[in-house]
Amino acid sequence: MNVNTDGKKIEEFLTRGVENIYPNKEFLKKQLESGKKLKMYLGIDPTGPTLHMGHAIVLRKLAEFQKLGHEVILLLGDFTAMIGDPDKLSIRKPLTRKEVLQNAKNYKKQAARFLNFGFGGAKLKYNSKWLAKMNLEKVLELTSKMTVEQMLKRDMFQKRIEEQRPVYIHEFMYPLMQGYDSIEMNVDGEIGGNDQMFNMLTGRDLVKEVLGREKFVITTKLLTDPTGEKMGKTTGNMIKLEDTATDMFGKVMSWTDGMILSGFELCTDISITEIEKVKKDIESGANPRDAKVRLAKEIVALYYDSATADKAEKNFADTFKKGGLPENIEEIKTTNGTLLSETLVSGKIVDSKSDFRRLVEENAVSNAVTGEKITDVNTKVHDPITLKVGKKRFVKITL
Repeated sequence: MNVNTDGKKIEEFLTRGVENIYPNKEFLKKQLESGKKLKMYLGIDPTGPTLHMGHAIVLRKLAEFQKLGHEVILLLGDFTAMIGDPDKLSIRKPLTRKEVLQNAKNYKKQAARFLNFGFGGAKLKYNSKWLAKMNLEKVLELTSKMTVEQMLKRDMFQKRIEEQRPVYIHEFMYPLMQGYDSIEMNVDGEIGGNDQMFNMLTGRDLVKEVLGREKFVITTKLLTDPTGEKMGKTTGNMIKLEDTATDMFGKVMSWTDGMILSGFELCTDISITEIEKVKKDIESGANPRDAKVRLAKEIVALYYDSATADKAEKNFADTFKKGGLPENIEEIKTTNGTLLSETLVSGKIVDSKSDFRRLVEENAVSNAVTGEKITDVNTKVHDPITLKVGKKRFVKITL
């Protein structure tokens, strides 16, 4: 495939859904306009059994890059997933190799919705191919390329140290191992969500240090609500790529109104001009629910088809008309980050935390819109959510 240097397509690639470009937009624009075939990769650690909408946002951008005629690699971090990307609160539970490979089983099939893996197309690689073979000498050589001061610039490490939470040596190793992927694959660039910026920039530093050249990094915007909270498994609004059309539609309808415009930008093919029109309509007093219905239909149509999207809309509407949710739902207010158990106890929805635990263990607490069960007794409230508690009680939690 020839490299496409069309200015409009390059500009859209560099702007839509993009948070930051390193070293800068002008550098990458010049590279793309040169006609040179570039090599970029996306790394995903198989920490769950399915890809989700957060992955899809970045995969869609990687697919744009491929359509411009460039080489793309989907790297499955089957080795780094066993280390675990450091968390801002505590050490991650390590995964076994068996668990990682089981999780990754359907990743290529799901990614093929976006990438062309045919002859001469996208390549699928696993970083255990080189990381599992590194001996201590090679590891020590790699660690000599980065300083402790550089690692401590990562905000999550700073936060844990400030709160006197331990930071383990192997957690420092994670960004180094991920950074080494760039050297091993000899790439020109990397793309990932903005929450992966530190890891990707570590790779950029290593490429400069070891290979003596620049590596561009593209960070994409995250689908968040106005408070900055991402879609989450605990709130039941994370869309999995294996979800049914009905579940996809319902989950989008459970997103906050503040996620509508970013949802159009990151998750659909609607033009920026059309998104601006949606924004003006909402600002002029149009019901955000109508825009959200359109967003839900656009997303379902992308993963299924228009007819299925229409059917999903009808199913959703019928659920409400048939009393799937009562008209006057009890409402309680809480603050961002409060434990769900505490919120329900203070709102007198459940008698005690032990009562809440029992209900969770019986699968009797769920997102009333999507039907997804709340399975973690330590779930915190970060978004408005409507819950079904027990067989007949409904409650709307707002912030």
